[in-house]
Amino acid sequence: MSAEMKQRFMRLPEVKSVTGLSRSHIYDLISRGEFPSQYKLGGRASGWLESEVSDWVCLQIASSASR
Repeated sequence: MSAEMKQRFMRLPEVKSVTGLSRSHIYDLISRGEFPSQYKLGGRASGWLESEVSDWVCLQIASSASR
């Protein structure tokens, strides 16, 4: 990641939209260590780093293309 890229948190609805995955599938993948974990933002709020989710999506595309 370049020094110019800003880090940004994504909330669950956006993560679901970007990945096309359901809430339950995202949490299942997290529990198996196959998806980035969320960060506690305070209180009951949590979010995922956009760069980590983007990297995961790129890995899925690469692994699908190599099949």
